[in-house]
Amino acid sequence: MFTTVRPETVRAATTATYVAFIGSGFAFASWASRIPQVRDQLGLDPAGLGLVLLAIAAGSLLALPLSGPVVTRIGSSRTVMAMAVLLGVGLTVAAIGSLAGVVPVVIGLFLLGFANGAWDVGMNVQGTVVERHLGSSIMSRFHAGFSLGTVAGALLGTGMVALHVPVAAHLTGVAAVVVAAVVWQARHFVADQDEPDPGTADRAPRFSALAAWKEPRTLLIGVFVLCFAFTEGVGNDWISIAAIDGHHVSPALGTLAFAGFLVAMTIGRWYGPAILDRHGRTVVVRILALIGTAGVALFVFAPHPVLAYAGALLWGLGASLGFPVGMSAGGDDPSRAAARVSVIASIGYCAFLAGPPVIGFLGDRITVLRALITVAALLGLAALIATAVRPLPAKAHQR
Repeated sequence: MFTTVRPETVRAATTATYVAFIGSGFAFASWASRIPQVRDQLGLDPAGLGLVLLAIAAGSLLALPLSGPVVTRIGSSRTVMAMAVLLGVGLTVAAIGSLAGVVPVVIGLFLLGFANGAWDVGMNVQGTVVERHLGSSIMSRFHAGFSLGTVAGALLGTGMVALHVPVAAHLTGVAAVVVAAVVWQARHFVADQDEPDPGTADRAPRFSALAAWKEPRTLLIGVFVLCFAFTEGVGNDWISIAAIDGHHVSPALGTLAFAGFLVAMTIGRWYGPAILDRHGRTVVVRILALIGTAGVALFVFAPHPVLAYAGALLWGLGASLGFPVGMSAGGDDPSRAAARVSVIASIGYCAFLAGPPVIGFLGDRITVLRALITVAALLGLAALIATAVRPLPAKAHQR
């Protein structure tokens, strides 16, 4: 049981959670939409670009193990507000630094990645809290909000590229808007945990992140999320470059392929709750993994750009529910949600550490486009271990 919260308070928290997810997606996609221009400004080859992008993953991986204890101590609201400010600083440093050289860009991206990692855990913990209060499986819709933010960021980026707006001006403006909106709304989050009963508080066992690292189910969910995070992250980082360099489309059309990938992922996440409630987590994510595999193969081997765009759509649809379903699975037990989500996210974000250099180094040898076939291999693994996200027995009625 949990404390009843007034409906208007829950509605405000739901709106605030959507804003946090949308703001995170908008900021990230705004950066991703300008990667080709930053690459050209810095004169990077695929391997060099992969190493620069590694700074984001390094920052996230440093933040993620710390985020569980931090969220438990200060709450998801304060965590998200603080990290929104830090992300805005990082994005601004990277944007302006692109005019000076690689070092300031790497510093800015490291700050962006650190902020994004802790922000991600904080908003996902709040998402599980709101799910409990609503009694409805809406986690994937929060992630649809993230995808909606990425679509908006990618489309804005497409326009900025077409209009030849400088990277620094574009991304600095995005940083200011995101910080203001998220900090304002995150004040309306509801408490992550109920106040303990005074008579039982002293006897209640404390569940730590270290204990979560020892749970086979939690670790397997982490690997599952890693597979889908790699699928999503590679699409975010490389799909526009692969379309430009591999399918020989214009820079604006390459960014449009990225936008199509994000649109398909957003649609899958928005309509996901009803499908998950009807067919269950395992069946749905397994089918989506197979759809994503087919989409990646079509994107890579398509003889014409039009078919490659169709592949990008299938790729985005296939990637849509894996990450949010993994977060929901980690939050099945609310008393252990912060620790488990932190562990799952830490494992999952290893994909963002491995993705840029793996694709970059393979791209130097077999082209970036052909290197993307590694995504299909990980989706196959995700299909095999999909039973890990089956609801816990005591919580099965919620899914």
